[in-house]
Amino acid sequence: ITACIQLLGFAAAYQLQTEVFYDILGGINFLVLGAYSAYAGQDFDNDLLWANDGRKVANTIVFSCSRAWLLIFLAWRAHERGGDSRFDGVKNKFGLFLLYWTVQGVWVFTISMPAVFVNAVAGEPKEFSALDTISIAAWACGVVFEVLADVQKARWVKKGRQGTFCQVGVWKLSRHPNYFGEMLQWWSAWLFAYGSCSGQSFNYQWFFSILSPLFTMHILQNTGGTGVMNANGKNLKRYYDACPDEYARYRENTSILIPFVGYKYVPKYLKRTIFLDLEKYEYKPSIQNSDSKMRE
Repeated sequence: ITACIQLLGFAAAYQLQTEVFYDILGGINFLVLGAYSAYAGQDFDNDLLWANDGRKVANTIVFSCSRAWLLIFLAWRAHERGGDSRFDGVKNKFGLFLLYWTVQGVWVFTISMPAVFVNAVAGEPKEFSALDTISIAAWACGVVFEVLADVQKARWVKKGRQGTFCQVGVWKLSRHPNYFGEMLQWWSAWLFAYGSCSGQSFNYQWFFSILSPLFTMHILQNTGGTGVMNANGKNLKRYYDACPDEYARYRENTSILIPFVGYKYVPKYLKRTIFLDLEKYEYKPSIQNSDSKMRE
């Protein structure tokens, strides 16, 4: 299903030479995959229906809410931007453009693994365990937190970016609350999926669905075109040029991901480990200036 959607999307996008529905189709792909897994995971012969399994219902609802918001947000962003600079010089190259669509398909399927696993497991419905309750609640909180962060940031941008950098709402507690919400979701989804294991033997399908949160963290923390990596390093120059002292205080007092009060009192070794405030995210003017001179 994912492959078909991506290939059809690519064919249309390449023919029209546009990228405007790239992100939108990614969101739709998630929703279709969630709905299909809920339907296909039913055992009609034994009357084991999706609607009668509370864990599957909760799993599908939270997953769908999460991906529906992603679809809405990406559609709005595509409309606001009127294009995507990532595809400059790409969409007219068949192989490279196809690669972009292929990678998106891999992303959709990998992220969805815990939710698909829960819906696919056959057997009598299970009662919610303590871990189930905590993990599904954390997953829902991750969705709400990401929505709050996105909406608050969008409203701040609409009002003219008052204060140079965003410090409204949850952005007072985290420098990247939207990415925290996304990471929280898929670690919680993976933990929730554990409750679908049989308990008789180690379930490798569940274990390998850990690729979902790991892949999410890799994309948001290590890839240059998006996420924390893209928002930090040399791209902090605009803040240090406009308000160096104020922004330096904000970084010192505000966690990079995990919402936290009193961050400035956290020892540096904890910031560099547990809090993921890594050195590679720092802005180093001397290095950036040297790189600029070398390019000249």
